[in-house]
Amino acid sequence: MLRSTWTTGRRGALLGASAAVVCATLTACGNTGDGYVAVGPPRPSGTAARPTGSVTLVPLDGDGTPKSPTASGTSSPGTTPAPTSTPGTSSPPGSSSLPAAKSGGSKASSPRSTPTPAPTTAPRTPAPPTPAALTWATPTRKATDKRWCEDVTLAFHNSGGTAVRSGTVTLGTHIIGSLGIDWATIRTTEQLPTPITANTRRNGTWTVCVDAWRVPLGMHIETRDVSVTWQ
Repeated sequence: MLRSTWTTGRRGALLGASAAVVCATLTACGNTGDGYVAVGPPRPSGTAARPTGSVTLVPLDGDGTPKSPTASGTSSPGTTPAPTSTPGTSSPPGSSSLPAAKSGGSKASSPRSTPTPAPTTAPRTPAPPTPAALTWATPTRKATDKRWCEDVTLAFHNSGGTAVRSGTVTLGTHIIGSLGIDWATIRTTEQLPTPITANTRRNGTWTVCVDAWRVPLGMHIETRDVSVTWQ
């Protein structure tokens, strides 16, 4: 209960009005309902005030609207439960977890570079053999014990790629008189000394004779001409 102090004069009236305003203010702000007005700071209490009855703590969402608590392991209607992760593993933010590959499954093998095969050269086809090419030298003559006979030798050379299988040689024998006059030419055909293989040489010798009456005493024969055919 406040004590009133009266002061006369204008100053006293101002002080009285100020005290009344303060009293009204304190009565309105500090009314505790028991008819007393709290004046001055509250005195500390020896025990802290504790709530009575059951108290439920409700979390507030961003919009300030409380929602009823939900049991552990259950989700409220309209919400999707967050996927649980295996202890010891974590997924980085923003990445989705994919099912792990089964053990023992097929693994993608790294591509191996295929060695480039070495260029192969086609086997060379041998050139077809060239035909036989037969040449011969000047006949070599040797006299016998008869005037109308002599031995004739020819050297043959096959420079071709094919062997000479058969052929003939024609020899021209001249009858020469005592004064060196060529009275006649007698031709004789003989067989070649075959086979004459490719790029080889071979000799042939024949005894060439003419009629005895064609070579009287004092005359002789000379085989000079040679003609050869072969296959």
